[in-house]
Order: sequence, then C-alpha cells, then structure tokens
Amino acid sequence: MARAVLEPRADREVFVVPLEVRPEHIDDNGHVNNVVYVGWLQDAGTAHWNARFDEDTRARWSWVGTRHEIDYFRPLMPDSVGVVARTWVGDPHGPRFNRYVRIEDGEGRVCAQGVTEWVLVDATTMRPHRIPADMLPTFERR
Repeated sequence: MARAVLEPRADREVFVVPLEVRPEHIDDNGHVNNVVYVGWLQDAGTAHWNARFDEDTRARWSWVGTRHEIDYFRPLMPDSVGVVARTWVGDPHGPRFNRYVRIEDGEGRVCAQGVTEWVLVDATTMRPHRIPADMLPTFERR
C-alpha cells in the first residue's frame, strides 16, 4: 500500500535541518540504515526546539519520544548530498504532540518520512506536563 507524502499544515512553521550522509550510516545493503533515520527524526525535533526556545525554557522543559513511525520511499546512497529534514508539529493533546519529519534528497525527492509522538516533561521531575498555551505560537508559520 502506497503511503501519502506528509504535508505540513498551512499554519505551521516548517523547520529545515541539513543532514550529512556519513560512511558509518551505510549498511550492508549499500544505503543509509534505518536506525540512522530514527536518529535524524530526533535530531530534527531537537534542532527545532533549540532554535526557537531560550536557554531558561529548555532548562525547565524536556521532551521524551514515546513512539516513532517511519515510511521509506527511496534509499539514500553513500554519495548523497544536499539531504535535509523538514519538520513541523501537529496539534497538542495534553502533554503530547506529534512531530512530523520528511527526509529529502538533494533534488527535493522524499526519501523517508516519519512521525514521532513527543511528551513534554518537567526537566527536574521528568513528569509529563500539559503543553503550555504560550509555547504553541512559536511553532506557527513565520
């Protein structure tokens, strides 16, 4: 069954993170290993968070990934350049929201896409906390 390509909502910021395909990312099949994609999903979300929130906010809150789902469309080969992750968030549900990520090659073709469910936690207690309403506008289109 073919999967539809994820598209961001019109009101969400799409944050772009350049990715590098390194020799250690290549598996025995000659392309980027699926475990690398999980790391890229996390790296994209973390980069977006770090770029948009100040040090005090990041010290108070943390995010915990509770679920990852990845669809693969085309392999990334060892010589791939210009690879990027495009990421945006969905709607909050209490302490949770989904973060969407598309991995694109240097020609803009979608190679993989993923969804991670993230839970906001108090960085000291590690207890889940409802996503504050004043945090949400930061993720809106700029």
